[in-house]
Amino acid sequence: MEDNNTPSQELEETAQKLLEEKEADSRTRTYTGPMGVAVTVLLCLWTVFQLYYSTIGLISAVNLRAIHCIFLLAFTFLLYPTYKKERRVRRLPPIWDIVLIALSAATFGYLILNYTRIAQNGGRVTQMELVIAGVALALAFEAARRASGNLAILAAIFLAYNWFGAYIPGKLGHNGFTLKRVLSTQFWGTQGLLGTGVGVSATYIFLFVVFGAFLKYSGFSKFINDFSLTLVGQTPGGPAKVAVLASALMGMINGSAIANVATTGTITIPLMKQTGYKKEFAGAVEAVASTGGQFCPPIMGAVGFVMAEFLNLSYTYVMLAAIVPAFLYYLGLLFAVHFEAKRLGLSGLSKENIPDAMKVLKEQGHLIIPLAVLIAMMFMGYTPLFAAVVAIAATVAASWLRKETRMTWDKIVAACVEGAKGAVSVGVCCVIIGVIIGTVTLTSLGLNMGYLILSVVENTNIYVTGALVMIMSTILGMGVPGVAAYVIVQAVAVPVLIEVNVLPISAHMFCLIYACLSNITPPVAMSSYVASGIAGSNQTKTGLLSVRLGLIGFLIPFFFLDNPILLIGADPAATLAGSLWAFFTASVGTVALVGGLEGWFLRKSSWLERAVLIAVAPLMLYPGSLTDAIGFAVLAAVILFQWFTRRPASPMPGNA
Repeated sequence: MEDNNTPSQELEETAQKLLEEKEADSRTRTYTGPMGVAVTVLLCLWTVFQLYYSTIGLISAVNLRAIHCIFLLAFTFLLYPTYKKERRVRRLPPIWDIVLIALSAATFGYLILNYTRIAQNGGRVTQMELVIAGVALALAFEAARRASGNLAILAAIFLAYNWFGAYIPGKLGHNGFTLKRVLSTQFWGTQGLLGTGVGVSATYIFLFVVFGAFLKYSGFSKFINDFSLTLVGQTPGGPAKVAVLASALMGMINGSAIANVATTGTITIPLMKQTGYKKEFAGAVEAVASTGGQFCPPIMGAVGFVMAEFLNLSYTYVMLAAIVPAFLYYLGLLFAVHFEAKRLGLSGLSKENIPDAMKVLKEQGHLIIPLAVLIAMMFMGYTPLFAAVVAIAATVAASWLRKETRMTWDKIVAACVEGAKGAVSVGVCCVIIGVIIGTVTLTSLGLNMGYLILSVVENTNIYVTGALVMIMSTILGMGVPGVAAYVIVQAVAVPVLIEVNVLPISAHMFCLIYACLSNITPPVAMSSYVASGIAGSNQTKTGLLSVRLGLIGFLIPFFFLDNPILLIGADPAATLAGSLWAFFTASVGTVALVGGLEGWFLRKSSWLERAVLIAVAPLMLYPGSLTDAIGFAVLAAVILFQWFTRRPASPMPGNA
């Protein structure tokens, strides 16, 4: 029977169906009638407030954070249901949520009015003010329970440590703290709820999430997909390569691997399955690609700006340092999908399904202007916050250059609403992270844990220390958005690495990468599980396959621990020639590793050939003349052997 639908129409229908299913199972409430209008207006007002005070408005850091907390808690209680089976479509919020919103405004409003007085009095607070602190802390935990259950449990464990740590013997114990001391630190100090976490949320995270929403409504996502198709759509495994490129570009902007999977994955995963990839592989590719965006320059999902502040360095320095690790990560993923396509005998999309490159650039190329404006302004010395606000305005202006992409008032409002909603869950995570950071600061847990790790590592071996920090970073980052995960991890793990003479930039980059990779690390591989839901695949298999596809990301940080030549600009003794050679050999080692894991190089590889390819990888990744020479010699032997023993009709790897 003849099918009149084109592949693109079928793909669009599939994507629409998946989007409808996703919407039907939405985690948030939807309000109808006047309440729906009120929520939309409030979300837009919040967006305007944040944009204004991130640029020309004058407000103290504490007041900005406190007001941001009020908005975050209020919208969490408005939008996130109290329990899973609660009906999502409502006319009004439950009465208890109205009470919780009022309490949120009252507690943090009291802090705004009285913080200066209490600070001038040396932090002395009354019994009533301790009660207010306790109520605010309870509200933060309830909000975190709704928006991110896993992190609320982790924060509760840290909070309990303030008291029960007194009963722990050894280096992880402490003398104990009174309830008054803990509540004062967590609410009335700047190391608790109003600490670094919410400071990051109130500035970088909010603005870049909104920026991502504006790009989406301008048609930027479609442009990225179409342009990626013109580049790699016809190569073997083309649709999977499109997924990698598109997810990398969108992931570095929105900063949330989970959100990126949920949006771009509804398009890319069905396309990969339609091409012939197994559903577990399709889901894993999307999860791995979306996760890497969080440490991919030039934007790095806003986490680069946070790292620059922690290091007291320029953002350009951080961005340059991240280039090689991000490149190797995506190089490995691109070759993984290429080798898998060759192994399965898959071809790319037919020419009639590939858009014309010049047409795409002519009709949609103007949508790249906001990204160019953002990068240019940062290189010119403007703050990332100001550059982000200007880029948002540039997005609207650029969209008006063509009728097809024009952002009408409805689209602008929709972008504000979606951006603000997207910032709520991440923001609440950042608020509750304050409990963790406050505990680490008050109890010196970070230093104590560092001393414990160093005490079990003989002669402070840098690689064993790195392995322990990797495990700790991955565990602390599980189920937490990328920026939030990094803020937690750096507080505990960075001092440990610096103690064994790792450069600060290397230590921070090490912890950032593993905090991000926790999104694809079972048992709490959230990105992999969301991708699995879209693909209809087995969650466990998808999670494990994600680790295999992203394995290069797990290995790279160990190679810049004691030799930071792979981090551009981090090693003052490195020459340009030395840096380029290290980059080249690391790239070759990455391809060799992927070839061994996928079982294909010039042809299908035997188990022995795969083992040799995998063994070659660390020799090439490690910067050193001897290891490079051995690695090249062994790899050359494998290539020659496969070349002379391949079948005449067996195709060579194409352009990856």
